[in-house]
Amino acid sequence: MNFRLILAVLAVALSTSCKQRSGADTSGIATDEKSIELGRQLFTSDCSACHNFRSNGIGPHLGGVTESVEVDYIKSFIKDSKAVIESGNERADLLFTRFNGAVMPPFAHYSDADLANLLAFMHTQKAPERKEEVLDGTELMNPIADSIAMSDLVVEMEPFTTIPESSDVGQKTRICKLEIRPDTKEIFVVDLRGRLYRIRGSSPELYLDMTKEMPNFIDKPGLATGFGSFAFHPEFARNGLLYTTHVESAGSAPADFAYNDSIKVMLQWVLSEWTTTNPNGFPFQGKSREMFRANMVHSFHGVQEVTFNPLAKKGDEDYGLLYIGIGDGSSVEFGYPFLAHSLDKIWGTIIRIDPRGNNSRNGKYGIPSSNPFASSKDPGVLGEIYAYGFRNPHRISWTRDGRILSSNIGHHNIESLNLIEPGNDYGWPIREGKFVMKLVNMRRVYPLPPDDSAAHVAYPVAQYDHGEGNAISGGYEYWGNSIPQLKGKYLFGDIVNGRLFYVELSEIRQGEQARIYEWKVALNGQVKSLRELCGAEKVDVRFGRDAQGEFYVLTKPDGRIYKLKRVLSRPS
Repeated sequence: MNFRLILAVLAVALSTSCKQRSGADTSGIATDEKSIELGRQLFTSDCSACHNFRSNGIGPHLGGVTESVEVDYIKSFIKDSKAVIESGNERADLLFTRFNGAVMPPFAHYSDADLANLLAFMHTQKAPERKEEVLDGTELMNPIADSIAMSDLVVEMEPFTTIPESSDVGQKTRICKLEIRPDTKEIFVVDLRGRLYRIRGSSPELYLDMTKEMPNFIDKPGLATGFGSFAFHPEFARNGLLYTTHVESAGSAPADFAYNDSIKVMLQWVLSEWTTTNPNGFPFQGKSREMFRANMVHSFHGVQEVTFNPLAKKGDEDYGLLYIGIGDGSSVEFGYPFLAHSLDKIWGTIIRIDPRGNNSRNGKYGIPSSNPFASSKDPGVLGEIYAYGFRNPHRISWTRDGRILSSNIGHHNIESLNLIEPGNDYGWPIREGKFVMKLVNMRRVYPLPPDDSAAHVAYPVAQYDHGEGNAISGGYEYWGNSIPQLKGKYLFGDIVNGRLFYVELSEIRQGEQARIYEWKVALNGQVKSLRELCGAEKVDVRFGRDAQGEFYVLTKPDGRIYKLKRVLSRPS
């Protein structure tokens, strides 16, 4: 189980926005080596995906927290942060407001010993030198002033299936992707904890268990580590090829994409090709081969997307070429911005490869000659790169007219949808959305300069700021026939709060901004938010589309999958 802390109020209590209490009673905190080591292991496993002890990341830094906040308060917040907030506690309320109403889930399953060990380790980490935020008057406190408009679109959903629980504490599942097998049109769903399911009728059946196939497989720390993504080759019925990404512990094997050994490696992402001699066999039986391995500075923003162009036909240039979304591996947040936004490095890119070729540097896959940088005379340039300048190109999909759209999860301010064209630079980390970002103050964004055209950045075709949500969940164009009102719309949402959005594809043009609209769903005729339906503050919403083009909504905390059925004319 991981901490996935969207709001770690106990840590932000150190921030300048809160009244600090100095000299908290630390006499009850253990100082023996065993407790500290057990706490370190717990922190690494459950907390480090969001926190360190020197600077804010996904969550605030935790340096010096035990010296500023009373132990009982810290423990109560870990146990049930929502209850502390709702109690009217001033510190909690201030921070709840500051972080746009995000709340971390309760961790009631932590024993007293767990909490004691965790505090023992945290107590060894002192507060970093305090640096006041420097504002020069040009920063944008509210980057996108207009709010997302609420449409009158309400869509009735019906329960489709529930994926088996993969943990008995916290989130029941970590389902993250729904995809179809191209020949049989069967639906498959992956749980980040290592399991790939086939849905037969409405029943999930275990097809591939990564935990048993890969000895070094890990799904901790959280934030999308584990079994990241999968894609069936368009000729799976003939060649039996399946592609997956997963996480292994640091040093499991030499990396094809590495960096200077003075920079810590937290984990490795691996792209694999699986071959079965019986495509219709169940469960999967066959062998795998590693195609490449990439080191990562931290646990979030890894290799969370692999996909084929579903519109490509045999004989088309794009047929059988694999697109892979690779995040920056947290390199920018942790002080290594030079690892991203570079044509000689893999991090923060969308790459396109020929999985059946062998002209890559490691000889395990091919680089299509039509890739934008494949013919570069610079030996350092990676010919795999199709587009670059991303923090996390989380999902990639195609529109009916052949355009590629990718969501890009932002940092502190902007979530974006991008129209992907070969060779384009999408700006991260010198840009966040259609705004300037300065590495000296990554919490703020700034207006574009007058000479911005010199940067040659391709800006989002749609974007929203963190007043609306926290992390974009990429979706799909609706291709079905059951709901004509959804035709021409790209449906997506926000991972954290579960709000549902769409843009009209007719407004998608490079260099322009499409308007974003919100829509709602209903169950049994009653309009419900996804937070209400899954009973969690963090919805962790994902989306899918079947062979008929119909649309599905996935909620990770409870493992439920819903299918959109019809538009309600008079929702209640």
